[in-house]
Amino acid sequence: MNRYMIERHFPQGLSIPLTDEGKKAVAGVVANNAEHGVTWIHSYVNPDRTGTFCVYDGPSPEAIRKVAERNGLPVTRITEVSVLDPYFYRP
Repeated sequence: MNRYMIERHFPQGLSIPLTDEGKKAVAGVVANNAEHGVTWIHSYVNPDRTGTFCVYDGPSPEAIRKVAERNGLPVTRITEVSVLDPYFYRP
Protein backbone atom coordinates (compact mmCIF):
# COMPACT_ATOMS: atom_id res chain seq x y z
CA MET A 1 0.00 0.00 0.00
CA ASN A 2 1.33 3.44 -0.91
CA ARG A 3 1.06 6.60 1.19
CA TYR A 4 0.01 9.92 -0.33
CA MET A 5 -0.20 13.57 0.73
CA ILE A 6 -3.29 15.17 -0.81
CA GLU A 7 -3.39 18.95 -1.03
CA ARG A 8 -6.88 20.45 -1.19
CA HIS A 9 -8.09 24.04 -1.51
CA PHE A 10 -11.44 25.23 -0.15
CA PRO A 11 -11.85 28.88 -1.30
CA GLN A 12 -14.95 29.33 0.89
CA GLY A 13 -13.38 27.49 3.81
CA LEU A 14 -13.82 23.96 5.10
CA SER A 15 -16.61 23.43 7.58
CA ILE A 16 -17.27 20.12 9.27
CA PRO A 17 -19.62 20.78 12.20
CA LEU A 18 -18.96 19.06 15.52
CA THR A 19 -22.46 17.58 15.44
CA ASP A 20 -24.13 14.37 14.35
CA GLU A 21 -24.29 15.88 10.85
CA GLY A 22 -20.51 16.29 10.78
CA LYS A 23 -20.01 12.81 12.19
CA LYS A 24 -22.26 11.37 9.47
CA ALA A 25 -20.39 13.30 6.72
CA VAL A 26 -16.99 12.03 7.88
CA ALA A 27 -18.30 8.46 8.25
CA GLY A 28 -19.58 8.65 4.66
CA VAL A 29 -16.16 9.69 3.39
CA VAL A 30 -14.50 6.82 5.27
CA ALA A 31 -17.04 4.31 3.92
CA ASN A 32 -16.69 5.53 0.31
CA ASN A 33 -12.92 5.37 0.59
CA ALA A 34 -12.98 1.80 1.93
CA GLU A 35 -14.91 0.60 -1.11
CA HIS A 36 -11.86 1.47 -3.22
CA GLY A 37 -9.13 0.34 -0.81
CA VAL A 38 -8.33 3.89 0.30
CA THR A 39 -7.74 4.84 3.96
CA TRP A 40 -7.81 8.41 5.29
CA ILE A 41 -5.10 8.58 7.97
CA HIS A 42 -5.43 12.22 9.09
CA SER A 43 -5.45 15.79 7.82
CA TYR A 44 -3.76 19.07 8.62
CA VAL A 45 -5.87 22.21 8.18
CA ASN A 46 -4.44 25.71 7.70
CA PRO A 47 -5.54 28.46 10.13
CA ASP A 48 -8.16 30.04 7.85
CA ARG A 49 -9.48 26.59 6.89
CA THR A 50 -9.03 27.22 3.14
CA GLY A 51 -6.49 24.45 2.66
CA THR A 52 -5.82 20.95 3.89
CA PHE A 53 -2.97 18.48 3.64
CA CYS A 54 -4.40 14.99 4.00
CA VAL A 55 -2.47 11.76 4.51
CA TYR A 56 -3.99 8.73 2.80
CA ASP A 57 -3.01 5.15 2.13
CA GLY A 58 -4.21 3.72 -1.15
CA PRO A 59 -3.40 1.61 -4.17
CA SER A 60 -2.84 4.52 -6.60
CA PRO A 61 -3.31 8.23 -7.25
CA GLU A 62 -6.21 7.29 -9.53
CA ALA A 63 -8.01 5.56 -6.63
CA ILE A 64 -7.47 8.67 -4.48
CA ARG A 65 -8.93 10.91 -7.21
CA LYS A 66 -11.88 8.56 -7.73
CA VAL A 67 -12.92 8.60 -4.07
CA ALA A 68 -12.32 12.35 -3.83
CA GLU A 69 -14.72 12.92 -6.72
CA ARG A 70 -17.25 10.54 -5.19
CA ASN A 71 -16.95 12.39 -1.86
CA GLY A 72 -17.26 15.80 -3.51
CA LEU A 73 -13.78 16.83 -2.37
CA PRO A 74 -11.31 18.89 -4.41
CA VAL A 75 -7.83 17.59 -5.23
CA THR A 76 -5.15 20.15 -5.98
CA ARG A 77 -2.16 17.83 -5.85
CA ILE A 78 -1.33 14.23 -4.97
CA THR A 79 2.22 13.39 -3.93
CA GLU A 80 3.44 9.94 -3.02
CA VAL A 81 5.37 10.18 0.26
CA SER A 82 7.29 8.08 2.74
CA VAL A 83 8.09 8.66 6.40
CA LEU A 84 11.37 10.22 7.45
CA ASP A 85 11.66 9.65 11.19
CA PRO A 86 14.32 11.83 12.86
CA TYR A 87 14.31 9.54 15.91
CA PHE A 88 15.56 6.67 13.77
CA TYR A 89 18.99 8.40 13.78
CA ARG A 90 19.29 8.80 17.55
CA PRO A 91 21.77 6.58 19.37
